[in-house]
Amino acid sequence: MKKMWKNVLSIALVVAISAGAAVGTSTYLINRNQQVYSSIDSANTFHQPIRLAGYNIVAAENTDFTAAAESTVHGVVHIKATTNAKQYSEGGNQQYIDPFEYFFGFGNRGGFQRPQPQPRVGAGSGVIISTDGYIITNNHVIDGADELEVTLNDNRKFAAKLVGTDPATDIALIKVEAKDLPIIPFGDSEKLKVGEWVLAVGNPFNLTSTVTAGIVSAKGRGISVGADKSKIESFIQTDAAVNPGNSGGALVNTKGELVGINTAIYSETGNFAGYSFAVPISIAGKIAKDLKQYGTVQRAVMGVMMMSVGDIANWLSTPNLSSKEKEELNALKDKIKVSEGACVSDFTERSSAKEAGIEKGDVIVAVNGVKVKTANALQEQVSKYRPGDKIQVTVDRKGESKTFTVELRNAEGNTSVVKRGGDSAEILGAAFKSLTDEQKRELGVSYGVEVTGLLNGKLKNAGIKKGFIIMVVNDQKISTPEQLEKIVDRVLKGGSSEQDDRYIVVKGFYPKGRTKVYAIDLAE
Repeated sequence: MKKMWKNVLSIALVVAISAGAAVGTSTYLINRNQQVYSSIDSANTFHQPIRLAGYNIVAAENTDFTAAAESTVHGVVHIKATTNAKQYSEGGNQQYIDPFEYFFGFGNRGGFQRPQPQPRVGAGSGVIISTDGYIITNNHVIDGADELEVTLNDNRKFAAKLVGTDPATDIALIKVEAKDLPIIPFGDSEKLKVGEWVLAVGNPFNLTSTVTAGIVSAKGRGISVGADKSKIESFIQTDAAVNPGNSGGALVNTKGELVGINTAIYSETGNFAGYSFAVPISIAGKIAKDLKQYGTVQRAVMGVMMMSVGDIANWLSTPNLSSKEKEELNALKDKIKVSEGACVSDFTERSSAKEAGIEKGDVIVAVNGVKVKTANALQEQVSKYRPGDKIQVTVDRKGESKTFTVELRNAEGNTSVVKRGGDSAEILGAAFKSLTDEQKRELGVSYGVEVTGLLNGKLKNAGIKKGFIIMVVNDQKISTPEQLEKIVDRVLKGGSSEQDDRYIVVKGFYPKGRTKVYAIDLAE
């Protein structure tokens, strides 16, 4: 009997020692940040790293958002955008026609009431970025508005004027006359990490001073289906609740720093369905600075046509792809030896990238040392710079890494900085953009400038509406907003005090409408 108990105690002691050794070894390895491996199936062994949860001692990020919310909510404003009622059609100054009077000759005698057109009112958000009243918002919030009213978080109201817009990034800059306004400082959107907490601050459904929280779900996201190539999309995707009215509001990190401008939601209902998108402040801040300093965006381009490496297989599976297109895509695919990056599929005329030595089939993987995973990410990086800036572009060429110095240019192929005349911008009271190649094909023209927004000014007073295509000003063909503004500046500077010397004659048309000619008096 004693022998049996002796054996039992011996076995128990061995088990206890083995268990202690196992626990001690695991604890030692965990404390040294080493991996613990498990073995499964003696005949077919897998060694997989196991992280034992709860012991390795890195504290979770502080999720108390009160400080960030309190420091940012006063820097976000409510914007009311009013478009006045129009009594005339797009094609000209035509009054409303009563159909009873037109066909039967008795007009309102039969009790028919002419409908009274009502002004359209939209709402959105904006972010104060300077103490003297500059506010960044979305272009679609203020697009086409005749009047802008800004309400601060303390309920003060101001009339705002349009400084400039950039439809390509959906960013606009407006200004109110005020001092010592609360601002939200800029953060670094490039340092954001997927999984990091962020807050969306805005005015959804006209509910002012609303704060929601979520995490960064993805970066460098493009969302347009059949995207307009003139658009620049490299959104921060989050799951913070964003709804109509949040557009133009702030996306901030837990430090209360501005990292994005909330712009869009992905939804089948029009309301939040789990995904929202913000323009990174690395893009939006640069656009706002350009609009303030120059009145127009200094758009830099490399002169390349590109596609994400990961999208090539999708393109190859596209129905109705021609044999030539398949051949070209397969030729690109054969050259690619990496799984991420922006593949150069072709070059534009006067391409600075081609002149620097970049070749068709090269995959751009970094710009100035910042990793590039997609074509959208490449757009984001290039958008940070201006024409004339030089960047270091790293490419993978059939498995070999090469770096080139590329001098960026503007859309016209030169490096000059374009500055819009301040006088012309103030007097005309309008925002313009050059026609895209797609618009030119649709409209059947080879040049022209579109009126994309109107506030109080000479164009609006003359009867010009949003969407008007300006073709000729003072007998000169117009291809860019800068050409229009230079003509206006010359007239303003060169004209005498006589009114006859201060006119411009604008010729153009409305899409699906007639050609129109406007004589615009620039005299005060």
